[in-house]
Amino acid sequence: MLKIGLTGNIGSGKTTVAGVFEVLGIPVFYADAAAKNVMVTDAELIEGVKQAFGSDAYFADAILNRKHIANIVFNNADELARLNALVHPAVFRAFDEWVLRQTSAPYVIKEAAILFESGSYKKCDQTILVSAPLEQRLERVMQRDGISHDEAASRDARQMNEEEKKILANHIIINDGSQLVIPQVLSLHQQFIAVKA
Repeated sequence: MLKIGLTGNIGSGKTTVAGVFEVLGIPVFYADAAAKNVMVTDAELIEGVKQAFGSDAYFADAILNRKHIANIVFNNADELARLNALVHPAVFRAFDEWVLRQTSAPYVIKEAAILFESGSYKKCDQTILVSAPLEQRLERVMQRDGISHDEAASRDARQMNEEEKKILANHIIINDGSQLVIPQVLSLHQQFIAVKA
């Protein structure tokens, strides 16, 4: 099964691109949603989180105590790295299990905001970066989330620089309004089907 990683910095439009692939009948694994899910379903991860962040990390009904975790990892890079070191392997396991169920698809997409940062791109056969200029991306995020320019810029600054991602990506989809996105997706779709064939 051909595995394609899809990423893009905040406001790039990667979720929109993922949706186009879904319209084409390609299964999409959303890593951020999976991360939230494994936090309450993956026994190995839950045990690791409790050991790392204390029994208060979960409520008695096995619901994640997000406030407790956030208070520890917010503005603490070491603690955040410790949490990510627990979560990423669980998401990898979830992805591997999910791929096994996609028996009729020519290929699958793994949509992940931190595809390169987490190292999960190494488990993909090819990668796509959705790219747009910084100010355009920040404007989209400001409109989408109702936040200030500074807040949007702060979120972007926490991600790997787009120029670094361009070096790692096999394919780049330009989403700056100068080119239509759908034809770019269709072109890649044909390439991936050809690889499968």
